[in-house]
Amino acid sequence: MQTAHEFFIHELTDMLDAERKLVEALGQQAEECDRPELQKAFENHQKQTEGQVERLEQCFEILGEEPEETECKGIKGLIEEHDSFKEEDPAADIMDIFNVGAATKVERYEISGYESLIRLADLMEHKKVSKLLQQTLREEEQTLKKMEGFSKKLKPENLGMEEEEEEVETTAGDEGEEESSGRRAPARAGRSSKPRRGKAA
Repeated sequence: MQTAHEFFIHELTDMLDAERKLVEALGQQAEECDRPELQKAFENHQKQTEGQVERLEQCFEILGEEPEETECKGIKGLIEEHDSFKEEDPAADIMDIFNVGAATKVERYEISGYESLIRLADLMEHKKVSKLLQQTLREEEQTLKKMEGFSKKLKPENLGMEEEEEEVETTAGDEGEEESSGRRAPARAGRSSKPRRGKAA
């Protein structure tokens, strides 16, 4: 790889593979959702991503190029992270929280990728391609805001803090008893020593 054009085609192909993988992943996440509003958000984003795939394919047509055979390692890793977490058999509310966090990671990854592609497209004066990429970038930024909004609303049903709090309270109570008994002992010693000094006088 020696030229900016070769690099641009490589990165464009990488993003195309990422979006194709995400079409399937988003459908799976929609099925996993416990909350109806979250399920709808993933379904809508899946449809939106299908359009983004078509837009990238259009970019290749404009450039007169064919996508290379490649695999987006970044998105592959994020999908594997999701699959591995699901094997832990999380509660429904925890799965929702994880999926929102995973979607946030994906959106930030894609936003960074599209910003880089747009800079290269502008540098090489691929105006039509740049316009298509900017349209997708705006969609990714909007999706990120939606996911960040869900992240603020979703709260786990079970914090798993009850046992820890009880242990802390028990420990604190034991320490309090030790401190109080420790303070009384010196006081008794002090009172018993005063009369002896008085008799000596």
